[in-house]
Amino acid sequence: MKEKILLVDDEEGIRRVLAITLEDEGYEVLTAENGETALKLFENALPRLVLTDIKMPGMDGVELLQLIKERSPDTEVIMMTGHGDLELAIRSLQFDAADFVTKPIHDEALEVALKRARERIALKEQVRIHTQNLEQLVSEKTRQLLDAERLAAIGQTVATLAHAIKNIIGGLKGGMYVLEKGMELDNKTYLSQGWDMLKGNVGKITNLALDLLNYAKERTPDYQRCDPNQPLREVHQLMLSRAEECGVRLRTEMDESLGEILMDPEAIHCCLLNLVSNAMDACVCGGSCGQPSEVVLRSCRVNSWGVEYQVADNGCGLDEETEAKVFKAFFSTKGTKGTGLGLMITKKIVNEHGGEIELDSRKGRGTVFTVRLPDLPVS
Repeated sequence: MKEKILLVDDEEGIRRVLAITLEDEGYEVLTAENGETALKLFENALPRLVLTDIKMPGMDGVELLQLIKERSPDTEVIMMTGHGDLELAIRSLQFDAADFVTKPIHDEALEVALKRARERIALKEQVRIHTQNLEQLVSEKTRQLLDAERLAAIGQTVATLAHAIKNIIGGLKGGMYVLEKGMELDNKTYLSQGWDMLKGNVGKITNLALDLLNYAKERTPDYQRCDPNQPLREVHQLMLSRAEECGVRLRTEMDESLGEILMDPEAIHCCLLNLVSNAMDACVCGGSCGQPSEVVLRSCRVNSWGVEYQVADNGCGLDEETEAKVFKAFFSTKGTKGTGLGLMITKKIVNEHGGEIELDSRKGRGTVFTVRLPDLPVS
């Protein structure tokens, strides 16, 4: 197909002569006698090249240039000017004209200007293609990286789960062996020990399955306007008997002046229960020297947050390396006793509420988990 070019000049003789020259050069020539007609032709035909006079009645060439560039920045416009209009020609270059030629138009000068304009078009096309290819390359590499990360995450998850399940299966086999020996020898002590081992390991695999389901489940918080101290009170009451068994003092420090806020009380109950359970385990592992083991549940209002919860213990604490890993997938300080999902689930729930969770711990001096929830407006 021939390259289209729009020729604009208010003098019919110039249009006729230039049209013949351009057609001889292999162009399909569209002609217009003024800027208004030229703009309509341009919008219908969308030529990539425009050759226009600068001085015309009504809309002049500079204004036409600006309007064409607004509609099609990649279109190249060559300006035709008289010797006395060089200032306008230079001004047109500021509006991204490709070139200008002076009247009377010489074929050689016009040919050079057209060649420059075509080179600009070709260069822009190359840049566009390279940019498009680069975007495709980036998109493809990004997809490959994401696929690799997903596979790596799946591999890590499978390996960790396999290790956890292997340990539980080992416990089950051990319990079965002791139970069988008890039946074989009619030994009630063996029977009791084997049964306890079986129950304990069945409990572990049950907790692992439930934790996985809770973490994988996509849910929107079931917001209710309620007293933020209520989940804290419920967790305190629920854990009192276990605290007594473990020799841990469990107490609360609640700000009773807190007003009701929008939150999912069941989900926050789960968060606080996880944190209190971990705190008590830390105290059993070893508290601060010379002090009785203690876990404190606090609530208060801080700055613009709706409520701040703290679960503080004076247990064994964490070193910096362990502290950096606590929210990572399947990481547990409890060895085979933990699934490594409790704090992941807690952080997920807090994030779903638009809140934040922080950890401050010192080896041998205890740990403080802080959860802040926003006071959301009533919808």
